[in-house]
Amino acid sequence: MSYIEKKYRLKITEIFEGLPSLEIHLIELLNRNSIQVVDDIANVCAKFNKSINLILKKYYPEIKEMKDKLEIKSILKFYYDLIDKLTDLVRNIENFQKIDPEYYEKLIEFINSKEELIQGKYKTICAQELTAFYDPTSRAHLEKIISEKFLSRSKEYFTFGSLEEEIKKIATLAGANHVSIEKADEVGKIELESAQSVISYSVPDEHDIKKIENVAKEVQGFLEAKKYDVIVKPGLIITNALLLSDKN
Repeated sequence: MSYIEKKYRLKITEIFEGLPSLEIHLIELLNRNSIQVVDDIANVCAKFNKSINLILKKYYPEIKEMKDKLEIKSILKFYYDLIDKLTDLVRNIENFQKIDPEYYEKLIEFINSKEELIQGKYKTICAQELTAFYDPTSRAHLEKIISEKFLSRSKEYFTFGSLEEEIKKIATLAGANHVSIEKADEVGKIELESAQSVISYSVPDEHDIKKIENVAKEVQGFLEAKKYDVIVKPGLIITNALLLSDKN
């Protein structure tokens, strides 16, 4: 194991060790069964997201040992599902101003089952994903599918991997209640000659300019960090990121 891999493996461990305190605080909030703590829950969710994205973008790519990759990926999978569940909770509270107490109970049960889920469900899923990615035969089959989808020039463009999921999570956490991604049309290409995709979004209150701008700022920052060109319009983000669909 290289020096940088050892260093980043330690950084990942340190981040993971700091998350249980957030889980305890989150359970305390959920036990209140109150929509009044929605902002606190959203804040905890954002902290989880920040930590997980730091691992995924900066440290995880340097990990080469398959055993370590499987362990880290399994834990990340748990937290991504937790972030999805919390995002859904916050969105439902904002839209309906009422939540069934069972909703909170299920979330607490999910958090308390963390280790069991990681060692069982998530490790199995991640082992299959890593095998498919690194096995030459599976990899060749995967690349063939991607190539076929690209050549078919489907009208709907989404990520084959996790880019679409990342964009939607970032936009949702920033305040969007709807996000869609489509192939850029001629209008989009006028704005950005190399445009491949158009991301459209909305927020609960169409007059909330601050939230609209915040969504654009967060998604723009994410895409530009990945070296994509981005043009921002009200409710629209035009980019040369190519998002391949796994749909016919």
